[in-house]
Amino acid sequence: MLTPMSSAALQLVFSTFPNADKARQIGTELVSRQLAACVNLIPSVESIYRWQGQVETATEVLALFKVGVGRYAEFEAALADLHPYEVPEIVAVDVAAVLPAYLEWAVGETS
Repeated sequence: MLTPMSSAALQLVFSTFPNADKARQIGTELVSRQLAACVNLIPSVESIYRWQGQVETATEVLALFKVGVGRYAEFEAALADLHPYEVPEIVAVDVAAVLPAYLEWAVGETS
């Protein structure tokens, strides 16, 4: 059973990458550094956005990182430094409820 959390201990962080190789490389690095417990790569998402006054479209890879709140600042700085985009998407969402065993594992992996 999922346990609601009164204060978030885990965040989901969304980021897009230009291709699977770059997403895999950076995801592996962040997991290796224990800044993220896990990353899921979702290939071939279509992004539509404004950039420098123009509407653009791109096929990208979406990465979902699981990050312990205590490591978020370090995670964000590392991701921004490693990311190939000038302005990378780094969007963190607090997890409202999570399986207790998964939370224990994820926070343990990023402690």
